[in-house]
Amino acid sequence: MSDRAELPENFRRWFASRGWAPRAHQLELLARAREGRSVLLIAPTGAGKTLAGFLPTLVELADRRSRKAEPTKLRSTGSGVAREGGLHTLYISPLKALAVDIARNLERPVDEMDLPIRLETRTGDTPVSKRQRQRRDPPDILLTTPEQLALLLATADAPFLFGNLRRVILDELHSLVLSKRGDLLSLGLARLFALAPNLATTGLSATVAEPDELCRFLVPQRDGAAWHSDLVIAEAGAQPHVSMLDTKEHLPWSGHMARHALPEVYDLIGKHRTSLIFVNTRAQAEFLFQELWGINEENHAIALHHGSLDVTQRRKVEDAMAAGKLRAVVCTSSLDLGVDWGDVDLVINVGAPKGSSRLMQRIGRANHRLDEPSRGILVPANRFEVLECSAAIEAVEDNAQDTPPLRTGALDVLAQHMLGRACGEPFHADDLFEEVRRAAPYADLTRDDFDSVLDFVATGGYALKSYERFAKIRQGKDGRWRVAHPRIAQSYRMNVGTIVESDTLKVRLVRSRGNASGHTGAISRGGRVLGEIEEYFIEQLVHGDTFVFGGEILKYEALVENEVYVSRAASSDAKVPSYAGGRFPLSTYLASRVRALLADANAWKHLPEQVREWLELQKWRSVIPPAGDLLVETFERSNRHYLVCYPFEGRLAHQTLGMLLTRRLERARLRPLGFVANEYALAIWCVGDISQRIARGEVKLDALFDEDMLGDDLDAWLAESALMKRTFRNCAIIAGLIERRFPGKEKSQRQMTISTDLVYDVLRKHQPDHMLLRASAQEAATGQLDIRRVGQLLSRIRGRIIHKALERVSPLAVPVLLEIGREHVAGEDADSFLTEVAEELVKEAMG
Repeated sequence: MSDRAELPENFRRWFASRGWAPRAHQLELLARAREGRSVLLIAPTGAGKTLAGFLPTLVELADRRSRKAEPTKLRSTGSGVAREGGLHTLYISPLKALAVDIARNLERPVDEMDLPIRLETRTGDTPVSKRQRQRRDPPDILLTTPEQLALLLATADAPFLFGNLRRVILDELHSLVLSKRGDLLSLGLARLFALAPNLATTGLSATVAEPDELCRFLVPQRDGAAWHSDLVIAEAGAQPHVSMLDTKEHLPWSGHMARHALPEVYDLIGKHRTSLIFVNTRAQAEFLFQELWGINEENHAIALHHGSLDVTQRRKVEDAMAAGKLRAVVCTSSLDLGVDWGDVDLVINVGAPKGSSRLMQRIGRANHRLDEPSRGILVPANRFEVLECSAAIEAVEDNAQDTPPLRTGALDVLAQHMLGRACGEPFHADDLFEEVRRAAPYADLTRDDFDSVLDFVATGGYALKSYERFAKIRQGKDGRWRVAHPRIAQSYRMNVGTIVESDTLKVRLVRSRGNASGHTGAISRGGRVLGEIEEYFIEQLVHGDTFVFGGEILKYEALVENEVYVSRAASSDAKVPSYAGGRFPLSTYLASRVRALLADANAWKHLPEQVREWLELQKWRSVIPPAGDLLVETFERSNRHYLVCYPFEGRLAHQTLGMLLTRRLERARLRPLGFVANEYALAIWCVGDISQRIARGEVKLDALFDEDMLGDDLDAWLAESALMKRTFRNCAIIAGLIERRFPGKEKSQRQMTISTDLVYDVLRKHQPDHMLLRASAQEAATGQLDIRRVGQLLSRIRGRIIHKALERVSPLAVPVLLEIGREHVAGEDADSFLTEVAEELVKEAMG
């Protein structure tokens, strides 16, 4: 290591005082920073990634004279005036909790070395007064999120704030770039590069499959070529110890809550100092937390953490965790990333992980130190999940990643950014086009697409041009585009972001009104806010119903405006709120490993005995397909004829395949009645005898699963589908066509749906090539429909379809057939009914 990478004396003393020595990758980042280089650091959890990212900033700021002795100076930036000193480093995190945690950990070396550095956080939870002060008097280091960066850039003082910016640190970069949030962030970076000529970036990540893709994200793209940042790969840490719970209880054939294993999970909590218990959805988190409290005879300190809880509650949990006061936290992806709690010695993942990179990320929360192995235990909720958990454990052992490639930038996000630019500073279209193309996801953006977005923001597009309310920006005599009215800028600030959530209501705790009638006057209007819950769940309740939220059993008292009034209650059958979305898709990489495991009978010896018996029974009753083949089973049950196949491509791809197959079966006059899909299989049921028609050669499976279904069949189905209207609504909200929020004019989900449905119909009729329709088609293909994976599946199985006509349901088919009852049964008797159905199906499959 060269002299230029040596630490200053006070930093060397600080490392030594903690019993540390600076690691090679930390010094390497310091050296690259002194050369003004942008760099991606890939390092395992516990390797000091965050400190490595901040070390150049801390060293540079420590070299400055103290703030008290340094007068404030102003300098020209070409775009305005910036303060000498001012904001030096911007840290961007995908999670609010991570930004707060990093700030807490970063304050320690700053305080202990008495460095003249001011650092602050800025998230959606930061008070407005503090956010306003940060714009006038920025700290040296600001820790924030992509949405807050977009808001800061959409102000007239952005050149003042960012003109002297030296470094941007992007933490958990692999997570940031996988969605439209990454598109928005990339456009923000492109703007920062224009405002701050000396800017360098540092990307931090532990789990990356294609580092070159992320290296492009970190630097401006120019001249039609792919430009990359430097890449530093840290030495690997200790291999994590990951195992799977081999339950002593009966392992369910289907279901997602893992109720059978909760006593064993509770036993694990008691045997460890601190455990993080990850689940994939908020509904699972609420259920699991409540169930654990029900058996918590030893009164362990167990907490709950997910994104719908009030910020005060979340911060209490995070602080208690940091102080070592908790034995366990039940959490969702809200704590997936980066949070450094050294006392965590076990991670329990309830349910299948859906991806090896996500699993590595979660397991890394335990023993957050490089030289000590992290320990994790997977708790599968059903038999198929055992296969997925086994495949994920093998992937971790091989250090195999499954992060997808870099996205192509979405046009609706570009429209939002374009409006934000006009809110901040007028722009020339030619200049903005060149600036946008420096962002990696938009490097291949055509001028035609750019101009169509510009026309949309300026007029709404040809079909909407006569409606003045769609005209957001206007061009002045100087040729620059600026926001048309201050009200539009205010609306932009309230609606910025790419996450379109379902309508939520505040949950407010009040005293019970006992047996009072529906009159809301009997309820106190005060009370503590517990968090937010989705409106469609509350619409299903009546006064007196109980549900689980924030780890408590609550009674529904009343709905008043946008608040749900609840009181504490005791109930043995409280409902668990369901949340739109929240389920992760099964990664392509992990799906292929599951298929390979299923096909390799020699590998079954490592599986739990209950699962081995299940697969052996399948092999006897039907077929175990080779890894590259598709098994299609047909059988009759209860006067219905079933087709069940096992693509192992994830729920989204299976749902799309089911929609397209039912259209083809309808044309074949088999009269399909419906279909159901899970992550592993797809089942369709018909009136017509599928087995008989296949045997006669009247239905050919190769033709039924032909790739041409992604042509006319897909177009025809999309034209009739409500899914396209939902996708269009989301894109319209992101692009700014429809305002979610405006003072005194908050729109309900129903109002927005009516508005966007009308616009959708107008555009389809009068301007079918409208930018928003194209953006919606792209979003549907890559998001809700997963067209790419369906196409890969159909290509993979061409000429490799195995058909097995059966007399009864097969063991592999039982889990997906149980989904039929799960999706359609509701009410108090649902559990007992589903139990009876499960027992009947299992008995039938067992013969």
